[in-house]
Amino acid sequence: MARLSNGIKLNVGKEQMEEKYNPEQIELYWQKIWGEHNTYAVKEDRSKGKFYLLEMFPYPSGRIHMGHVRNYTIGDVVARYLRMTGKNVLHPMGWDAFGMPAENAAISNKTHPKTWVDNNIANMKMQLKRLGLSYDWDREVNTSLPEYYKWEQKFFIEMYKKGIAYRAKSPVNWCPHCMTVLANEQVIDGKCWRCSTEVIIEEREQWFLKITAYAEELLKDSDTLQGWPERVLTMQKNWIGRSEGCEIRFGIDGIDDELRIFTTRPDTVYGITFMSIAPEHPLVPKIITGKTGKTATAFVERIKKGGTKARAIETGEKEGVFTGRYAISPFTGEKIPIYIANFVLMEYGTGAIMAVPGHDQRDFEFAKKYGLDIKVVIQPGDQMLDPATMEQAYEGHGTMVNSAEFTGSDSEKGKKLVIEKVVRENAGCAKINYKLRDWGISRQRYWGAPIPVVYCERCGIQTVPYDRLPVELPMDVDITGEGGSPLAKHEKFLKTTCPVCGGPAQRETDTMDTFMESSWYFEKYTSPRATDGPFDKNALAYWMPVDQYIGGIEHAILHLLYARFVTKALRDLGYVQCGEPFINLLTQGMVIKDGAKMSKSLGNIVDPEYIIQKYGADTARLFILFASPPEKDLEWSDKGVDGARRFLDRVWRLVYKHIDRLKPAGTANIGIDDKSSVLRRLTHKTIKRVTDDIKDRFHFNTCVSALMEMLNSLYEMDEKGIEDKQMPAFREAIEVLLVLLNPFAPHITEQLNKELGDTPIVDRTWPVYSPELAYENTVTVVVQVNGKLRGQVSVPESSDENEVFAAASKDEKINSYIKGKQIRKLVLVKNRLLNIVV
Repeated sequence: MARLSNGIKLNVGKEQMEEKYNPEQIELYWQKIWGEHNTYAVKEDRSKGKFYLLEMFPYPSGRIHMGHVRNYTIGDVVARYLRMTGKNVLHPMGWDAFGMPAENAAISNKTHPKTWVDNNIANMKMQLKRLGLSYDWDREVNTSLPEYYKWEQKFFIEMYKKGIAYRAKSPVNWCPHCMTVLANEQVIDGKCWRCSTEVIIEEREQWFLKITAYAEELLKDSDTLQGWPERVLTMQKNWIGRSEGCEIRFGIDGIDDELRIFTTRPDTVYGITFMSIAPEHPLVPKIITGKTGKTATAFVERIKKGGTKARAIETGEKEGVFTGRYAISPFTGEKIPIYIANFVLMEYGTGAIMAVPGHDQRDFEFAKKYGLDIKVVIQPGDQMLDPATMEQAYEGHGTMVNSAEFTGSDSEKGKKLVIEKVVRENAGCAKINYKLRDWGISRQRYWGAPIPVVYCERCGIQTVPYDRLPVELPMDVDITGEGGSPLAKHEKFLKTTCPVCGGPAQRETDTMDTFMESSWYFEKYTSPRATDGPFDKNALAYWMPVDQYIGGIEHAILHLLYARFVTKALRDLGYVQCGEPFINLLTQGMVIKDGAKMSKSLGNIVDPEYIIQKYGADTARLFILFASPPEKDLEWSDKGVDGARRFLDRVWRLVYKHIDRLKPAGTANIGIDDKSSVLRRLTHKTIKRVTDDIKDRFHFNTCVSALMEMLNSLYEMDEKGIEDKQMPAFREAIEVLLVLLNPFAPHITEQLNKELGDTPIVDRTWPVYSPELAYENTVTVVVQVNGKLRGQVSVPESSDENEVFAAASKDEKINSYIKGKQIRKLVLVKNRLLNIVV
């Protein structure tokens, strides 16, 4: 990091500070200084402890919003604090520039996506700099540039050769007008979100990445992510959806084929009264027969038209049609009717399920609607179930009944017994299943990284040789958003030669899902200008993994799960050493106004540029940090913004009022009189409070609150008069106030600090409190864990629950009862007792 203190004269155009606080003048000046001196550029330095701090990079929409301001300001506070503690901090920024939003915006504005993206990046970069964010702009990446996606194409080829990438047919949501695959979220009421054409389910060749091969490792390693929110980990575990059970094969009456199902409830197999299969199941054309044929075919076509988003899974109406065929139970030899049902999806499990309406609510509703039998095969201990009077399925455990030789068995033990019978009679096998599906990365759109594959009639699928990468996205295309990808019509791009036989071949015209770019950008930041390979291995080993990642909870599943997967895949390809990309994760809350998330449609947007122009960047930063803890939603308040500005005005006025006395005062000869002692205790208590809340809890709102309390106390002392002998202690207090406030409001604090004649704050170390001065009277607090006595700790009188908990966590005995467990609640009886509920 470049230093500013080497004899550089820093003036804001005038020798004397203006009496009135002028944020625009000051902020533009310091931003210019930081830019000219490349203040926040960083290199590997093994003599220092490294800290890689990263906020999720933005899609270049053209303007930052308050969600951006909050996300990036949170990260900037941590970065500035850590630099002052001596850490070597990597804090980069870049652009997630590919994807459908940019393409659609370009179509709407009749321009090229590259022009749209480049203009937006320039505008947003200026806005981020105007906030005073301490980024190392030398490391800026743009995912739409060939020098970036060249390496992504190389990763794809290596994954293909290793069997991680593959091509297969898969049912997809297809818009026949736009001629592209749609994600479930892009199907609205069975229609394309963009053109309102009816969506159909269609089998198409797609490229996939085998994330399922890493399902168990992703699940197991999630338990090591102690610095992640429990909510995010739970969401990922549920998405992976590991379940133990068995796969059972059922014969089909009248044809030489079988129907495979997976179940986690083998204890209920004697309660099967029908089978349900997905409309896309490959057996459907074979089993539709007789009088039901036309009805079943019409039903299948109707369901396919709706797309998977419109399908009734849990809450929607259950619909189905009898195929005319029967499955044969391997347990009883009974014929079981096979239905096509709208709530069965081909991409989950085997695309077929055994229906036990007595013990599954979805099956119960279906059976009631179509007059199908209901059997009870599990009886709970406290009642006797009668199929004729049941109003809902019993899904719990109990005693197996009407289950042949298993009758009378406990249902939990019965699961194992039934699986043993299935295996013994060669009717199936024990199996672990995952809800997670392989990642389909094909997109029939233009604005994305080309998939580096060619198709040769003689040699089949061939990957592009490494020395011919990147396969560049052509810029001379006509983009309308209709009729499929323009790449399929671009002769110069489409027609190529086979790298094996030299004969004519065609390029793949699908582009990669934009989540590919965001699944490894954090690794690229470690050596963004590397040309001999995707990374400088020494730099990568030094910086990775990311120590603190910050972003929205909405990315809990796709981005964060894909990033974890790609990091593991790159490890197996020999590129990275770590298996997990992010040690700690903070998911910040939303910015809301008038009770709703800010959005253009609701008319409750607050423009950051307006706030910066009216109040200054430091005010915008301070309010966004003070209004709420980072993980909670933030309610916008115009009064709160006014209050943040008034606080900064008061800091300015207090320093300016005493500037002539503060400059020569120094802190070397602090007096020992009562008022000096009070000042020093105030100073060191505030250092402790702010340090603890930044370092241990990221409670920036309470940090700002502590600084406001300190300022109020200084004003009270000022009103009573500050004698010359107290001026050294007062100067120490002012210096500390400015340094502690600097991560939150860097411009005003650097300027006031300069006026005092001090070393630039960016080059200073974080203040350390004196325990003798920071602590008041101590008390002994009893500590319980789940109501049981586990120890006691000494803490300052009037400590809050977080401060007592922090002290308890450092006690070896108490910590042994809470380590690795989720803290549910802290219950404090002040100065007496803390109960930790885990």
